[in-house]
This record gives sequence, structure tokens and C-alpha cells, in this order.
Amino acid sequence: MARFIKKQKHEIGLPPDELLFRGDKKSEEVTIRVIDFDSKNLEENALNELTGVLKYQEKKTVTWLNIDGLHNPGLMQEIAMVFDLDDLIMANVMNTTARPTVHEFDNCIFISVKMLQLNEDSGMISVENLSLILTESILISFQEKKGDVFEPIRERIRKKKKRIRNGWTDYLAFALLDIVIDNYIYIISVLGEKIEVLEEHLGQNQPDASVIKKINAYKRELNFLRRNIRPAKEMILALSKMESEFIFENTYVHYKELLDNMNQAIDSSDSYREILTDQLNLYHTTISSKLNDIMKFLTIFSVIFIPLTFIAGIYGTNFEVLPELKFQYSYFIMLAVMVVMATAMLIYFKKKKWF
Repeated sequence: MARFIKKQKHEIGLPPDELLFRGDKKSEEVTIRVIDFDSKNLEENALNELTGVLKYQEKKTVTWLNIDGLHNPGLMQEIAMVFDLDDLIMANVMNTTARPTVHEFDNCIFISVKMLQLNEDSGMISVENLSLILTESILISFQEKKGDVFEPIRERIRKKKKRIRNGWTDYLAFALLDIVIDNYIYIISVLGEKIEVLEEHLGQNQPDASVIKKINAYKRELNFLRRNIRPAKEMILALSKMESEFIFENTYVHYKELLDNMNQAIDSSDSYREILTDQLNLYHTTISSKLNDIMKFLTIFSVIFIPLTFIAGIYGTNFEVLPELKFQYSYFIMLAVMVVMATAMLIYFKKKKWF
């Protein structure tokens, strides 16, 4: 399956609000978790059905509803009914291949972004779609599979950290996006370390076939990463400029911090991409230089042996009268002339700096 764009033939021509799961199924079951809190109280539950969340709608607290698994159209339809959401929002939630975006509706803000994870063994980057629906008192997050990427946020809530416990859903959304973007920077830093190690290796050793494989692998993963984080920057920029009733004035400064982090991530990825390009050029230059040295050596070797072959050819002629053949030391004289001629040619080539 293509990593950069995915489109199934049966999806062509469907209406945009069709509740159809688009993407690769990453979880067999759908789980629902809820955290309800304010500055003093905390309630954390796992729900078997969506009706369990109804009691939180009337409370003056912050409710974080997290849903893992996006392939159940019936549940998505139920969520739309319970929270009075447009079907287009739920269709976008189920489209895991969609570009990161942000849209404001009458009763919520919809946010979509890509979460990236680096497999330390294979070195490949995997992608997961994250959708957020931000309302006045409820934040609904949708993940393709269950994971612990947001566990630090849950720990901050449990440990009664003031900012998150005193904030509202807009600050909670910022905290989740901050985790996602921090992971971007982490992945870039890991790739960057490998690229810098490869750069040192190129500077100290002759390149071999494994070098070009590593360069191409790093370029592939870096391009995949940049393809996902650039639209995320556009989304964060739009979010930071959005004048919405669902975002408090004092929260905008945090969204601008996210924008700064995105700029840092993109600048770093661009820098490492340029380094890889320079490494690739250095590799080809080194290989070409090495080939030139080999050709120079072979040329010098051939030039030296041309006169020697000429001399040997004379004594390999088939004339009956060759006076030199009668000399007692003719053979040794011929060898001495060949050695002197080869030595003289090497000295001459050295002075000319031909090798």
C-alpha cells in the first residue's frame, strides 16, 4: 500500500458525509474511555456503551472522551446524534487518509492531525490519524488504535497539575497537540543523529555500497515525515488565528507556542534533507574520484609497459641475424634497460604530479 496517498476504487463517487471507514484497520475492537475533571474532582471510567457519557453533558466540568478504533459506522452515527454533530465531521473522523485540517462549526471545532511514531528496529516511521472535536465542555479524541502516547497528559490530570486542571477543553486540546508535535521533534532528532553519524563516517572512511542504502533510507523517511508535518503547520497556523468562542483568549499564546515548535521541526527537517543531499553528492564525488585514480594508475601502468613491450618485441622477432643475441650478457643488458626506462618514466610522472 502506498505511504503517500491511499485511495480505494470503491470510494470514488461517494458523498463527502458518507460514514465509511477509509484506511487500514489497526484495531479489532473499539474502546471508550472518559476522564471528567475540574480543579478539585476527578472521575475516570471505561465505558461499554456511549450512553454512559450522557451524565457528563450537564456537568460544569471538563470531559475528555477518548475513542480508540474508527471502523464502527454505527458508533460514529450514535456519537453524531448524542452530541448533535454534523455527519460531515464524523465522515472526516473515519477518513484516516485525510490531510491535517481544522474547521469551525456552529457547536464545535474539528481538528485533524497525523501522529507519527518511529520504529527503533526498522527505522521506519508509522502514521496514525488523530481527530479532535472541541466543544465548550467536552473534548472528543479519536485514535486508530489504543496507545499510551497521551498517558503523560492523563498523569498530569491525576497529579492535579494546576494549568491542566484549571483549564478548559481548549487547553486540553493544546496539551494533546503538544504531545503530537513533540513527537515530531523527537523523531527528527533521532533521524538527525543517524544522519550526523553517517556524515562523520563519510568524512573519515571510503564510502561503500551500504552508505548509499542508508542515505536513500533516511531520505525516504525524512520525505515521509515532511509530507505529514507541513500540512500540520498549516493547521496549527489556522488554529492560532481562529477567533472562536470555544477558545479562550489566554489559550492562544499556547497555540502560538505550537506554531513555533512546528517551525523548529520543519527547519530541522529541511536542514537534514540538505545534509543528505550533500552526502549523496559527496558519495558520488568520492566514487568518481576513486574511479579516476584507478584509471590514472592503469594508464600509467600501460604507458610504462608500452616501451618495455617494444624492446621485448624486438628480441621476439624471427630474423636469423641478430648480432645482440651473440653477446654473452645481452639478456641482462635488456633487463637493465627496461628497469632504467620504467624508473625514469615513474620519476618523470611524479614530478609532473600525474599520480
